[in-house]
Amino acid sequence: MRFHHLGTHITPTGSLPGCFSGQTLWMAHGAEGEAGMAWDWIEIAHGVVAMADPLSVVSNVRFIGEEGEVLTALQAAPYLNGLVHQLPWQQEVARALRRQLN
Repeated sequence: MRFHHLGTHITPTGSLPGCFSGQTLWMAHGAEGEAGMAWDWIEIAHGVVAMADPLSVVSNVRFIGEEGEVLTALQAAPYLNGLVHQLPWQQEVARALRRQLN
């Protein structure tokens, strides 16, 4: 499945003037239906964003273990993070930040 950017929400942080946080949403269409992923991000320096909590990716994607069992959220976290890190999400968040500031 190929995920594409649906949108990014931006919120000013109270702790660091000029820095922001928010959420980003991604979606994919596949033969078996639609899949979505969303996660929180934070700007850690001007123009530098990171996932706020790598264990908190929200998704309807389910991963199946070797014996056919659905993996728990904790077990699935490394796989979801692998998907996130394949996406150009930081560039999309940076683009949204530029639009916000202009």
